[in-house]
Amino acid sequence: MNVASKMVEILEEEDILDVFGIPGEQIMPFYEALSKSGINHVLTRHEQGAATAADGYARSTGKIGVCITTASPGALNATMAVATAYKDSIPLLLLTGDNELKYRGSNHFQTTPQKEIFEPITRASFNPLNGTEAMYMLRASIYELKNFPKGPIHINLPKDILLEEEFDDFDLCYLCENDLSNLAHAQELIDKSQRPLFILGAGAIGDAEDIRRIADKYQIPAATTFHGMGVIPDDSPLNVGLCLARANERGKYAFENADCIIGLGIKASERTLPEIPGHFIQVNINNNVLVGDYPIYGKVSDFLSEIRFKKVDWIDELMEIDDSYHLEGLDDDLKPQAAIKRILEKFPDNIIASDAGSHTTWTTLLKKSSRPRQLLFSGAMAPMGYGLPSAIGACIATGERVIVINGDGDFQMNLQELATIREQNLDIIIFILNNSEFSIIRQWEESFYDMEPYQVRLENPDFVKLASSYRIDAVRVDNLEDLELVLDKNLTGPLVVEVIVESEDIPLP
Repeated sequence: MNVASKMVEILEEEDILDVFGIPGEQIMPFYEALSKSGINHVLTRHEQGAATAADGYARSTGKIGVCITTASPGALNATMAVATAYKDSIPLLLLTGDNELKYRGSNHFQTTPQKEIFEPITRASFNPLNGTEAMYMLRASIYELKNFPKGPIHINLPKDILLEEEFDDFDLCYLCENDLSNLAHAQELIDKSQRPLFILGAGAIGDAEDIRRIADKYQIPAATTFHGMGVIPDDSPLNVGLCLARANERGKYAFENADCIIGLGIKASERTLPEIPGHFIQVNINNNVLVGDYPIYGKVSDFLSEIRFKKVDWIDELMEIDDSYHLEGLDDDLKPQAAIKRILEKFPDNIIASDAGSHTTWTTLLKKSSRPRQLLFSGAMAPMGYGLPSAIGACIATGERVIVINGDGDFQMNLQELATIREQNLDIIIFILNNSEFSIIRQWEESFYDMEPYQVRLENPDFVKLASSYRIDAVRVDNLEDLELVLDKNLTGPLVVEVIVESEDIPLP
């Protein structure tokens, strides 16, 4: 058995069911082993699509997403998606092929410093020098991604190492690197608090059941980040909405009047907390993001099991504050927000994959989440082209119907993945909101630079014919009535719905 075969065996042992990638010369030994395994390989049409699909796979389930590429051309194609996963702390394993060890550091064909390239956009980037190191790095990476999902890990695999047949394997055992030394200090703040407030991020999803129980028992209200939506259901009176950047009046009031803010699994970025209050407790497994006077380096579950809460009474006060968003154009023919509102009403419990741009703002403001992981989009990197391939990963991971809401510009960044959707016969319905422009850039030009629209107009293809060329059913609508008629049908994917919409400005934070 060579290294490649053993690595594939380890993936099977670790219950890795699906991987995404594109084969190539340097990674071929791994693909030979993969072809003999029970792992489902999904062939995408671009490595950015493969890594983004792995990202969507991880976001929709909390499991590890795995992406495989060949050497430099393939590996470097994945950098945008890997950086996106890094910015949002998504547990992604990237395995890249490389030329033989003797060419490392040279100008040989398809040789670049892959470890060094990926280091700034991963938790760790490894360059094993032999098969034994490759075994250790794979087992250690999987352990870390399962137990401390702080972002992607990269392992660079030269072809000659993959073919090695003499190596040692490892049986790893680690301890959690918790530091709960500030727990007593945080407990003092919680004990004297009369108006506590949870802020829940993606790092709290795994403890959603316990958080709901505690919030309900002690009547502690909660706000969420975009990626924490659904930890407390949106229809719960304890949910005061999103954090400050997109908070409604109730959320703003709760934040401004709370005397103890407990951030669980959040990064406390500028979009979540523009300012760090003195009564802020932050719990995170990533000590690099901890801020404020009460940092707790550890798991949310450990914090919740150790801390004592008490019942408080300020929910009635919060309920008196209006929690609605005053959004215009929700019934106008045919504003993008009107289309999105009806799409979300048609698919209230489906996973929604969004992208980057004005439609993402409308989607996040209008989406109601009854459970976590229902809305997939990149918050911290926000690359165009995320929606379509991430939906592939989510659909394969969950087996559920996935809805894509994206713009005409976003769609064209990774439209080649329509071939993957068709090949896999995935139940994905893609709504393309076509206003023939990069609308949010046009809004910035007009609002902040007093410019006429410049280099934002798009000459688009016929999206219906384009989808049909991939043997995917497609339909076009250009008014609200026709959209509603389409939505009234029993829709299944693969399907593309092009929606011609007007140019519209998003509400600014």
